[in-house]
Amino acid sequence: MSYRTGAALQAAIYERLAGDPGLGALIGEAIYDALPRGSLPRTYVSLGPEDVRDASDATGAGALHRFTVSVISDVGGFETAKAAAGAVSDALTGQGLELSRGYLVRLSFDRARARRVGAKDRRRIDLRFVARVAED
Repeated sequence: MSYRTGAALQAAIYERLAGDPGLGALIGEAIYDALPRGSLPRTYVSLGPEDVRDASDATGAGALHRFTVSVISDVGGFETAKAAAGAVSDALTGQGLELSRGYLVRLSFDRARARRVGAKDRRRIDLRFVARVAED
């Protein structure tokens, strides 16, 4: 197994989301790995947890990353959050990602969970994706 490409995958995901014009039109630059101090935008994207399993084979080291990207919004109703979640999905599954280490074999949408959370009735959509990465 190799987890050596984990940071490269995360950086590529962040760069893709930050550079996507459709997502940018909805949330601006509000994409976070760690939430900033102070007030947050009404709708933002947060890079979340991942589970990684060995996907090595005879050709070399590899890993299967199941990772979550969350959309959080305190705008009433789910419409705003779902629009941003759709843009996240489009950005990540539309074309391949360039990694600084290793390469992406495939990236696909796995599932989503939309719900209300917290005392302020925020909307949260957790999108889970699966990425297979490999190293030569």
